[in-house]
Amino acid sequence: MIQWTSGEIAIGGLPEVLFPLSLLMTRGETMGKKSDGKVLAQNKKASHDYFIEDTYEAGMVLTGTEIKSIRNGRANIGDAFATIRNGEIHIHNMHISPFEQGNRNNPTDPTRTRKLLLHKEQIRKLLGLSKQDGYAIVPLKIYIRNGYAKLLLGLGKGKRQYDKRADAAKKDAQRDIQRALREKQKIAR
Repeated sequence: MIQWTSGEIAIGGLPEVLFPLSLLMTRGETMGKKSDGKVLAQNKKASHDYFIEDTYEAGMVLTGTEIKSIRNGRANIGDAFATIRNGEIHIHNMHISPFEQGNRNNPTDPTRTRKLLLHKEQIRKLLGLSKQDGYAIVPLKIYIRNGYAKLLLGLGKGKRQYDKRADAAKKDAQRDIQRALREKQKIAR
């Protein structure tokens, strides 16, 4: 839908002219993309299984139908993991459902290996840190930034069973504290 606005520009002898609002915008400015910044897929198991020490934003090499499926929220990174080979970083087991309206004659594999786009320094740093014992490169979430799909990678150190139990106990204690505070505020009113 085109939004129109009036201007005080005299064009062709007319004192006021209606023209599309999009013409007034500067380059790179949009009329409000609805999916910009919205998390489209999230790996909830990552924070349960790993201590996330550092995060990196990576671009993804995708086909046209894959980006359409991601924008529709049809991606899953629950079982995904990243590897570094030959100075390039790839993500495996990221499932992107096929787009219904497109590419029916030549469909792509939903779990194919996809290349990620990072700076060489970041890849070298990730390679050095991930080779340490207990560290892994974990995909955390997929979101859209400036019209491009981005993948947030985390450098995670694997949690042991007692770490997971301690985290669960900490969450329970925090929940009890919040519940007690809410009840105290109800009584005070």
